[in-house]
Amino acid sequence: MAATGHCWDDVIPADEREIYDTFFPRRVKGVGPKPALIAIDLYKKVYAGGPGPVVEINRKHRGACGDYAWDAIPPTVRLFAAARAAGCPVIYTTSNSNPRVTATNRQRSGRENDPADGAEIKEEFAPEPNDVVIKKERASGFFGTPIVAHLNKLGVESLILCGESTSGCLRASVVDAFSYGYHVVVAEEACFDRSLISHKIALFDLHHKYADVIHVDEIIAQLGAIGGRQAAE
Repeated sequence: MAATGHCWDDVIPADEREIYDTFFPRRVKGVGPKPALIAIDLYKKVYAGGPGPVVEINRKHRGACGDYAWDAIPPTVRLFAAARAAGCPVIYTTSNSNPRVTATNRQRSGRENDPADGAEIKEEFAPEPNDVVIKKERASGFFGTPIVAHLNKLGVESLILCGESTSGCLRASVVDAFSYGYHVVVAEEACFDRSLISHKIALFDLHHKYADVIHVDEIIAQLGAIGGRQAAE
């Protein structure tokens, strides 16, 4: 049975939902035609220290997302498998190794094992030979990168996004993807943040303005239908 509701239901007041539903009336389309999966920053740094409370993990591994990152691994693995089975192109973004240009305005402490350490994609989502890996210098995977050229070459018309952080690099990438004219789906359980409240509010806002935020099980079912149609052609 498909999941109902969304993760933000417990933090967005009813009157604010009414405002958004009135000002941003829309119909959820789900996975669009000729989709690609874009995985935002699933690099090892955010998984450092293993699962556990984020505040405790960060005391030793600054920037790691603890339980939020590790809880998202199983649904993300399933999403990858479904996308590959449906023949979707897979594109990754990760950080570059230039310490002078960063994705956000945070200050570096000088104690971090940045920049090369941790920028490699985590093993569970390791790129395959035909996948595209984009190195980016800012939050969005679209800003100053050749990602649109790759999407055009691959004939992609719509996008599925997952990864982190929901309120940062994923959000920036979704907004830019929408601005380029792509229909965007965000996989709710396959994205995460260091802050749970920021995660929930970002998804709520993205869902009403720029993307369809839907459950991984729904995306997988829709990808299965796409794969079935392609096999029948």
